[in-house]
Amino acid sequence: MKYKKTTLAVFFLILLIIGFGWFFVFSPKATIYLVSQNPSPFQPPQEHEKESPKNQISETEPQKPLSDPPKIIKAIYLTSWSATSENRINYLIELKKTTGVNAAVIDIKDFSGYIAYDIKIPEAEKYKTKEIRIKDINGLIKKLHNEGIYLIARITVFQDPILARARPDLAVKKIDPSSSSTLPVWLDRKGLAWIDPASKEAQDYNISIAKDAASRGFDEINFDYIRFPSDGDLSAMHFPFWDEKIPKSKIIKGFFENLRQKLPDNKLSADIFGLVTTNRDGLGIGQILEDVYRYFDYVCPMVYPSHYYKGTLGFENPAEHPYEVIKYSIDEALKRLIALNRLNTATSTDNASSSAADSNSGHPDARINAKLRPWLQDFDLGAQYDATMVKAEIKAVFDALGDNFSGFMMWNPSNVYTKEALL
Repeated sequence: MKYKKTTLAVFFLILLIIGFGWFFVFSPKATIYLVSQNPSPFQPPQEHEKESPKNQISETEPQKPLSDPPKIIKAIYLTSWSATSENRINYLIELKKTTGVNAAVIDIKDFSGYIAYDIKIPEAEKYKTKEIRIKDINGLIKKLHNEGIYLIARITVFQDPILARARPDLAVKKIDPSSSSTLPVWLDRKGLAWIDPASKEAQDYNISIAKDAASRGFDEINFDYIRFPSDGDLSAMHFPFWDEKIPKSKIIKGFFENLRQKLPDNKLSADIFGLVTTNRDGLGIGQILEDVYRYFDYVCPMVYPSHYYKGTLGFENPAEHPYEVIKYSIDEALKRLIALNRLNTATSTDNASSSAADSNSGHPDARINAKLRPWLQDFDLGAQYDATMVKAEIKAVFDALGDNFSGFMMWNPSNVYTKEALL
């Protein structure tokens, strides 16, 4: 009798397990529960998820830029993975409704080199540089534009491991005394490969990405890593296109000119090192502030106080003094813009026809209308960046620029921001 009871118990237990399994197969609510348990919606999906029918790309028509964009841009940065998360997009919309945030910078090509949506350019197909994270880029733009959010597409340019893998002939090589033939690809301190900035083919590849993004309705295209490498074993680098005789700044300026010529009517912004605002020799990476002013609508120095060297302005730890560090940097940057405009005006008076073309390609007159709109930090490095610290950064930019204040862009790699500082 005891044996029969045990057998019946096991039989009913098996039926229960089978029934529970069928419940999860057919129940929509159960499916929603399982999906919600994904530990991090901002991490790359697994391979089987990429092929799932529910992740198929939907078609929304291309959008237009905002007809009445805000004059002062207050943006937060989102990774392409964050842009795939409904929670994170709702978070952005909530910030728009409750704070001064009115814009977002979204990665469409990040440090990995992958393009984050189904871009329609031949090179992406040929080189397999697409990783479709944002399934409906046009739909995302439409949704955020409907909320009045200004959208900036960020492109990481010359740091590009995927293009380097597909086209090693374009990549910075590592000098290897043991090799007499093909040199290996050089890697920076983070193990990432770079493309030779002098490669016209690589420049045009990134311009093609920018054109596609602009055609979908992004209000602005933002270019980052528009420079030579700055860390790693720099003495071991070999450049297949740069002859190492032409100044690096001339190579980078040539890319800026190429950009402006091929995107003459688009709003363009450039991310540059914060120290470029006070340094005039290119920092060994080819970035000269005056060159950036000439070709971009917005100049975006990354004036993160944590990134300034010990002793800046006499501070043992510059990260603890955000107001002073940022105000000094933006003060100097504005002075240089004013001086450049004076120079251009004087030159145009002497020879208007040539000076406007030579010194300000892409702009119709001698006056340079570029605006300063820096990146600020909302992350803990060197000091704890609470609301008081972040507010001090914003105040420094406003105090330095006054009537020329055009806003700021806030960076936090986790994409979570200090709301109290943005009110």
